[in-house]
Amino acid sequence: MSRRGETTEETSRASAPTQANVTDQPKRMKIIHVVYLIAALDITWMFLQFSVTPYLAKKLGFDTLWLGYLQTMVGVIQLIGGPMFGRFADIFGARAALSLACSATVVFFLLLAIAESPAMLFIHKLPTVFMHVLPASQMVVADLSEPEKRADALSKLGLCFGVGMIAGSTLGGQLNTRYGETFTASFGAVGSAFSLLLVLKFIPKTTKDQAPTTKTDSENKSKSIFNLGEITRLMKFPGVKRTFLVKIVAGLPSGIFQVMFSIIAMDFFKLQPEQNGYLMAYFGISSMVVQGGVIGRLTARYSENSLLLLSIGVSSLVGLAQAYMQNVFQFCLIVIPMVFSLSVFNVITDSMLTKSVPSSDTGTMMGLCASVQALLRTVGPTAGGFLYVNYGISSIGLMQFVVNIAVFVHLLQRRLKKTDVQKE
Repeated sequence: MSRRGETTEETSRASAPTQANVTDQPKRMKIIHVVYLIAALDITWMFLQFSVTPYLAKKLGFDTLWLGYLQTMVGVIQLIGGPMFGRFADIFGARAALSLACSATVVFFLLLAIAESPAMLFIHKLPTVFMHVLPASQMVVADLSEPEKRADALSKLGLCFGVGMIAGSTLGGQLNTRYGETFTASFGAVGSAFSLLLVLKFIPKTTKDQAPTTKTDSENKSKSIFNLGEITRLMKFPGVKRTFLVKIVAGLPSGIFQVMFSIIAMDFFKLQPEQNGYLMAYFGISSMVVQGGVIGRLTARYSENSLLLLSIGVSSLVGLAQAYMQNVFQFCLIVIPMVFSLSVFNVITDSMLTKSVPSSDTGTMMGLCASVQALLRTVGPTAGGFLYVNYGISSIGLMQFVVNIAVFVHLLQRRLKKTDVQKE
């Protein structure tokens, strides 16, 4: 193994027993594969929930405006909870973090199963503050994978997302149609409890390499999960702030389109629920192909900076194509480059950010990355709704083109300047 592995072996006597369980490569890979399964199951339960909440909300008298409030509430809660949960994962370890996330999911579905009033529908969203299985899974994969293979390992979680999207949408639709919302929500609770059992059985207490710490280090590092200073200090590491800003700015326009897609599908494309289901399956299959078979090969041959430039460049062209599309067939042609750019962009930025901070802080960093998605879900409905109602679907695509091409030019200029300095 690498020098990192030798260091871990030398300090194994001083480390916790659970840490010794993840020092050799076969055991690391076994844990990673279990994490992939847990992530796929979690996405399955979440998409199963999507087949319950809209129909239950309609029965309880919710209109489009109140559904928007419900969605915004989730975004705000997870925006606050993401960094705190990541900090919790760094302090208490992988098993505690995933156990908390899966337990919160069980409570989430149980509350959904007994929701019989508009107030209960809002209350059942409160556990989402802890429902961060995917960021916790990303932390474990980042901790256990070699740096040069990290992007490929993280991309496999995207493959799990595609599997869960297809399985959850299909299963949720079938269960809801045959047995109703209460049974479907209860099924989700049982499934989440099974995920919790997998965590308790196979995930070690910690997945981080433990190095000897000095007394000064122990005194300086706070153990509070609510310490904003410990969270924001990650921005001081070289390259973190720039990559994080790129993740927010370049990801915002495509995030707005994703948030608005359900409205675009119904209003612009005039799709029926069954047709929309087929389109979502097409999304899922495209994501599985890209994340499972393409990203790993690209990261093995090209640098992460090159792939980041490529993803942003392709995204700008996707935005231009979205501005001029007229029908669902044209959109289906756009889906493939769109999924490619989104997948590569998210995987590469996550990989770059986790490599820029110590292993002890990967959970907090993944929590911050999750907060970016929550931010998009918070501002996306308002910004996207304003653009769509006043300027049409083309305005969203044109904004994506302009923003991404500007970021692309900026990064390209920085890279060329850096190359010139190195030559000199």
